[in-house]
Amino acid sequence: MIAVEALKGRTVAEHPVEIVERKGIGHPDTMCDSIMEAISVSLCRHYSEEFGTVLHHNIDKGLLAAGKVALRFGGGRVLRPMELTIGDRATFSAGGKTIPVADIAVQAAKDWVSSNLRFVDPERHVRYRVVLAPGSAELTGIFDSSGRMRPANDTSAAVGYYPLSPTERAVLLFEKFLNSKEFKKSHPETGEDVKVMGLRRGTTLTVTVAMPLLSSHIKSERDYFGKKEIIRAEMIRFLGRLEGFRDVFFNALDQAGRGMSGVYLSLLGTSAEDADSGQVGRGNRVNGLISLNRPLGTEAAAGKNPVSHVGKIYNVFAHQLARRIYEKVEGVKEAYVFMLSRIGSPIDQPEAVLVQVTLEKGSRVIDVTPQIRRICEGGLSRMGTFCFDLSKGKYPVC
Repeated sequence: MIAVEALKGRTVAEHPVEIVERKGIGHPDTMCDSIMEAISVSLCRHYSEEFGTVLHHNIDKGLLAAGKVALRFGGGRVLRPMELTIGDRATFSAGGKTIPVADIAVQAAKDWVSSNLRFVDPERHVRYRVVLAPGSAELTGIFDSSGRMRPANDTSAAVGYYPLSPTERAVLLFEKFLNSKEFKKSHPETGEDVKVMGLRRGTTLTVTVAMPLLSSHIKSERDYFGKKEIIRAEMIRFLGRLEGFRDVFFNALDQAGRGMSGVYLSLLGTSAEDADSGQVGRGNRVNGLISLNRPLGTEAAAGKNPVSHVGKIYNVFAHQLARRIYEKVEGVKEAYVFMLSRIGSPIDQPEAVLVQVTLEKGSRVIDVTPQIRRICEGGLSRMGTFCFDLSKGKYPVC
């Protein structure tokens, strides 16, 4: 069932207040999501190379327990490593072959850490605990299906939307700027654990940023606040290009005169070293944002298998459909796509697809409905290709 209806009222960008958050690559929640997704992609690759297909797995129960460090101006040391727990289910053998699931998972985690966190040594600073187990016979049996399209492994709902509002785009681009190679080269004293919160009131945008400075690069409290002001000026230059930008608050808990207890320092660039743990599903949604003015799904997409787990597939797919509808259908100002699966039904045959659109003045829902239906039907007909691309990591999920 594909239904199309018109949304009355204002788009998100026209609301009087808008709140948008993004957690950067070094945030413990984003680390969990990203690592579990990297493990899923790695398992997909191994399963496909060995057996010609993606086998059952869901690596979406991850927990990063914070370690402990001793900090000082000019450096510090790790007292206890972080601990990464990797769960939930995977296929350990097929066709008489044993699959080294734990080895694949740990290596994928180490590779991700090495590629994304400059000061975290994946061998010395992280411990790995693999608690993966075989799946239930009924869910594993989905992967024995002889049909072209696998059945949904759950009854689940998802939602996607497009376009991003100016506030959403600003928050997304700002975090990517702060964690870009160019920014880190100019400001090597900044860590990867960046959290950006944007608040728009009317036409003015205020941004609050948390980003640690690396203790090895900071000689004193005075040095900290001096570098902080230079970095804040750089932030203002970047955000100052935005119409309506008002101010940026950077490490707002800081308090001069308190020494180490009044500054936000980090040894490794992430609060997971000491202060904050992380968990799959608590970070960004699949479009990289936590937008409080938007409808949000409840599924954690990261780490779920990309060929039958609709909690992953439909979450990403709904955003892709919404974007296609906005870009292809004249008169659409904003599009929302809601998708519902029924366990056991082929994933290219959802129980329901509901498209809600905000229309330009003069456009009518009856006129845009046929084209929207064709876009949805065309997308569903290419679900196999979409899932293949998803298994390769083509679509980011955090």
